[in-house]
Amino acid sequence: MRDEHLIETCAASKSVFEGKILHVFVDDIHLPNGGKGFREYIKHIGAVAVLPLTDDGRVICVRQYRYAVGEVTLEIPAGKLDSSDEDPHEAALRELREETGARCKSLVELGTYLASPAILDEKIKLYLARGLDFGETDPDDDEFIDVVSIPLAEMVDRVMAGEILDGKTQLAVLKVQELLRREEAQKETEAK
Repeated sequence: MRDEHLIETCAASKSVFEGKILHVFVDDIHLPNGGKGFREYIKHIGAVAVLPLTDDGRVICVRQYRYAVGEVTLEIPAGKLDSSDEDPHEAALRELREETGARCKSLVELGTYLASPAILDEKIKLYLARGLDFGETDPDDDEFIDVVSIPLAEMVDRVMAGEILDGKTQLAVLKVQELLRREEAQKETEAK
């Protein structure tokens, strides 16, 4: 598929805010039709999110207050990369351990999630962690979380009912449900 007729190009870029986590820019752009415009957007180093699944089908989640939305949210463990060259796989293992105390025997990549691509370049790598062993948590100094365990089927029901608002958690829950369905179907096919 050719997408050249959709591409916008930068004419000039201006940094308007440099924060610890976010960097805000305003770019003058050339539109695909030859016109001019501008785009306001945020650059972010990137992040990882992990759905830890116990052997008995429970998802280990965290509940935490999210200042930007003024609510306590239910989410899978997640965090930003420490640097632009950090291996996302290693970051996922770190976040899993820090937030839940878990280490895993298997970590499978589920894909990349773009939370709000119109204004934010953050890419969140999603993972499924299995074969969990639990130890002590080690949250960041400014991170206050409760760790909870919820059956995957209940998580799916909560996503479908609109009770889980966090997008990365919604996507990971539904992807894992489908992955498990496919694994089960494969086992049934092989057993025939």
